[in-house]
Amino acid sequence: MPPEESDVDISVHLDELLAARGMTLTQLAAEVGVTVVNLSVLKNGRARAIRFSTLSRLCEVLDCQPGDILRYRRR
Repeated sequence: MPPEESDVDISVHLDELLAARGMTLTQLAAEVGVTVVNLSVLKNGRARAIRFSTLSRLCEVLDCQPGDILRYRRR
């Protein structure tokens, strides 16, 4: 039986990646080509979706894999 939506969680780890690279959210937004507001929504876990093109660009700029940004965990 599949888990209920409330039983799963995707967490976003942009803060860790930004700190490790000495970047600000504003710098990342400029390099990725999205607004600071949209990145902030993602960073704070309020985003309901992310485009693969945005995720790809984040990975390129941050030199990471999608799993470094997004993590799944069962509650």
